Amino acid sequence: MKEQRENFTKFEVARIIGARALQIAMDAPLLVKMSEEELKAIQYDSLRIADKELSAGALPISISRPMPQKRKDKLATIKEEKVSDAELAAREKEVEKEIVEDAEQLGLVEEEEEIEIEQNTNEEQ
Repeated sequence: MKEQRENFTKFEVARIIGARALQIAMDAPLLVKMSEEELKAIQYDSLRIADKELSAGALPISISRPMPQKRKDKLATIKEEKVSDAELAAREKEVEKEIVEDAEQLGLVEEEEEIEIEQNTNEEQ
């Protein structure tokens, strides 16, 4: 009984028993010979019948488990750029200037705010 189930995970067992129980409920022939007394004892429950069939190893079923492929492309290290602090500061100022220019074009910055921004950038330098 346990030998057959050790090959499958609990999720696979649930899926197999559920699928087979549905077939039995739709009048599929039983794969295991059961006496009328046994069927009455389990009250013709299709889940219990499917469980007995799985335990007996009568179900012709196989499970394929796809395994992830390991690729060297994904495992390669990422090259980092070595940038000095001065270069980073210069890049930040360029980005800030672009943001201000874009805001001016869209009319989002008024003249007073623009003067304050310029003063702040001059003080930082």
